[in-house]
Amino acid sequence: MARVLEVRLPLDWEQWATLVHTALEPWTAVPPEQLLLVRDLAGRSMRQFAPPPGVVARSGAVLILLYPDGPDLRLPLTVRSDRLPNHRGEVSLPGGATDPQDEGPVATALRECQEELGVEPGSVAVWGTLSPIYIPASNFRITPVVGFCAAPPSFQLNQGEVSAIITVTVRELLDPSRVVVEQWTLRGNEVLVPFFAIAGYKVWGATALMLSEFVARMRRALERPDAPEAAEARFADDGSPTPITPLAQAPGGTHDDP
Repeated sequence: MARVLEVRLPLDWEQWATLVHTALEPWTAVPPEQLLLVRDLAGRSMRQFAPPPGVVARSGAVLILLYPDGPDLRLPLTVRSDRLPNHRGEVSLPGGATDPQDEGPVATALRECQEELGVEPGSVAVWGTLSPIYIPASNFRITPVVGFCAAPPSFQLNQGEVSAIITVTVRELLDPSRVVVEQWTLRGNEVLVPFFAIAGYKVWGATALMLSEFVARMRRALERPDAPEAAEARFADDGSPTPITPLAQAPGGTHDDP
């Protein structure tokens, strides 16, 4: 049975921003049980975390683009166009392969977000990165970059790559009820697939893995004894107390992994 932690959830997007900065500080690695990994029916991870010996992975990057929306921080996800050769209709973060002129993963993430969603790189403040992940099917090593726009972007979709945008708040990502696990048949194997249920879509695979690391880091930041006080000291100027909101934390396992 999941235990319930009482944590202080932010009242406004500025407090959320403070917690994101805390979450992006150097930590010990997020344990695998806190990540949304495809597992076999016995609960063992089926993910390959590194390329085979002698194989050099290609580089790529994606952007977790945060922006204010009322009291929350929101981020976009893209629904891949039916015109693409692979993964049509799947949900992903804006991003792609590193071009020769890109000076590292940050440049790749910003360029790809501009190409896909029309977001000017100069409007994005880069706050940090998450752990790179290896994608065996495409032999890519993807670095998730976390950035921030001070105002909601005016998205301009590249219809050749993106058919739609869906969005989700950080608050919603932290809700354990957003995580669902189903038994699927993948490449002839019966497996347990965890995903974020967002706007009627199943956000799974590499995208779910990256978002689950972000969620795990945000939970750590929320559970730090000094985190709520730091947010209040920096942004709260009316003296109002921060409400206590229950936030469920699942034990180790597959179904309720954050």
